[in-house]
Amino acid sequence: MSFNIALSGLQATTQDLNTISNNIANSSTVGFRGGRSEFAAIYNGGQAGGVSVMSTSQNFSKGGSLTYTGRQLDMGIQGEGFFVLKGVDGGGMYARAGMFHQDSQGFIVDPVGNRLQGYAVGATGQIQTGNTTDLQVQTAALAAKATTTVGLVSNLDARVDVIDPALVPFDPANMDSYHSSSTVSVYDSLGNEHALTQYHVKTAPNEWSVHYMMEGVDVTPAGGHTMTFDSNGILTAGKTLTMNINDPAILDGATAMAFDVGFDKSTQYAAAYNNSSLNQDGYTSGDLKGVRLDDNGLLYGTYTNGQEQLQGQVALANFANPNGLEPISNNAWVATNGAGQAILGAPATGTMGNVTGGYLEGSNVDTTAEMVNLMSAQRNYQSNAKVLDVNSTMQQALLNAI
Repeated sequence: MSFNIALSGLQATTQDLNTISNNIANSSTVGFRGGRSEFAAIYNGGQAGGVSVMSTSQNFSKGGSLTYTGRQLDMGIQGEGFFVLKGVDGGGMYARAGMFHQDSQGFIVDPVGNRLQGYAVGATGQIQTGNTTDLQVQTAALAAKATTTVGLVSNLDARVDVIDPALVPFDPANMDSYHSSSTVSVYDSLGNEHALTQYHVKTAPNEWSVHYMMEGVDVTPAGGHTMTFDSNGILTAGKTLTMNINDPAILDGATAMAFDVGFDKSTQYAAAYNNSSLNQDGYTSGDLKGVRLDDNGLLYGTYTNGQEQLQGQVALANFANPNGLEPISNNAWVATNGAGQAILGAPATGTMGNVTGGYLEGSNVDTTAEMVNLMSAQRNYQSNAKVLDVNSTMQQALLNAI
């Protein structure tokens, strides 16, 4: 009996050594989860029968440390969850290793070609959180967008003297005919940039007339534009204005321009004229120059015109029992009945962790602890081998006595 018990100890320790050696070998493998051999005593009718390895569990409770790589499509998960992959054979798998890049078609893939799954962008630019699909970066140029809104927040100096337009008519070449000016770039349907300049003329206490020039042409709307302030310097009238540009000399083949100019939150205080905010929503066309990932897994394409366009969102999966996942080659797992149904969701929602771009999650193996385990396994193996040796010696002594 002791021979069989010692033999079971050797077999169990050999399996433990396999687990330990695999942990040590993968201590630098991105996204690797260390394993642990779990032993169980064997009894036959109340008699000791030795030991066996019930299972080798994986450690999903401890995450690996994130290491900065600077690569645009490297991704590290902080917290729970797995990247969802679709293999080249169409099968599904899951991974913590976030080493991704674009293939020749713009799909986001891992080093062996498995495609990263995520949520697509709808026609209105919103994430479609229904079914997952292959994440793909659109490499086509970003089309030009005509300006539709201009926003300005300015302070007009309340201390300046009134200019009577009947005596000093507005003339952009005559600085004495206006008090201040500012320029904002706007874009037509072809992406051509035009400079829109506003000239502010104080025509009465708390009242200002605004003139607009573009390409040397006066484009002030019929009826003009008057901004009125109350005694506290708060803008009360003339907060918005609709501009319609139809001059062919300005458009040069582009569609007529129509955009709103907003002055909300502009003031009239006894302080020098200044612009605290000046913006517009148009842009010229641009070529794709890179990608950016935020902590919510949103994937943006960045363009040479300074714009960004949402390309999709990385999806994560989680399981009721991650230990039920079956590890396979190339840093991945496949689902089993023991793991439960995959729960899909966006990063930073529910139980899902954050996804950090430009970082990779390392192995969670503690090499020092594994070396200690290795010495313990070696001692166990030697001890069981000694039992076999003693058992053999005793049997030989018995045979010699007969």
